[in-house]
Amino acid sequence: MTAPVDSPTLNPLVKQLGLLKHPEGGYFLETDRQVNEVSSPFAGEWDQLDLKSVLTLGAEGGSRSLATSIYYLLDHDSPSGVIHMNKSVTYHVLHSGRAEYTLITPGNPPTIEKHVMGAGDNETRMLLVGTGVWKMSKLLAEDLDKATTEADKRNLGCLITEVVVPGFHWEDHKFLTTSDLLHLVSEHPDKEAIMKELGPHVKA
Repeated sequence: MTAPVDSPTLNPLVKQLGLLKHPEGGYFLETDRQVNEVSSPFAGEWDQLDLKSVLTLGAEGGSRSLATSIYYLLDHDSPSGVIHMNKSVTYHVLHSGRAEYTLITPGNPPTIEKHVMGAGDNETRMLLVGTGVWKMSKLLAEDLDKATTEADKRNLGCLITEVVVPGFHWEDHKFLTTSDLLHLVSEHPDKEAIMKELGPHVKA
């Protein structure tokens, strides 16, 4: 994780909150990591993960923090993240702005849902993403299109808090690759459209 590159359109919250560039895209800062630990069924090897099946949990796992939390921000300079999975449950709580979340639950075919985090009609201020669900977020195209001036672009963004239970650990995190996505949606009737839409949002 590195400091973001300064620019005239960088959202001021990046500096105000001391956010860092996130490997997923966007910016983040860990705000809490509980010192108490619990045994987590989510700790374990990824080589047992079937991309088309709901994540199978072990009866016992390694120790993880009880919970962790971060600020997470998307802005004009970094308007989207890449598709990834956290084994732990993640609560997303809105502070400001809005963003669209795509959730992919493995299956034959997978279930794909879209939710807009925001304060408007048919939007949600809190989003729960369960274990074994692929997810990504992005600023809405219409909001990016409306940001025509430098000031508009600088003030554009979506800030949330993410709470991960049991606490976040990189060993419990995985990025989706292009080949993973092809395998995941191979039996979906709209697989070509899905690849076109989501293909740009995976790790190569």
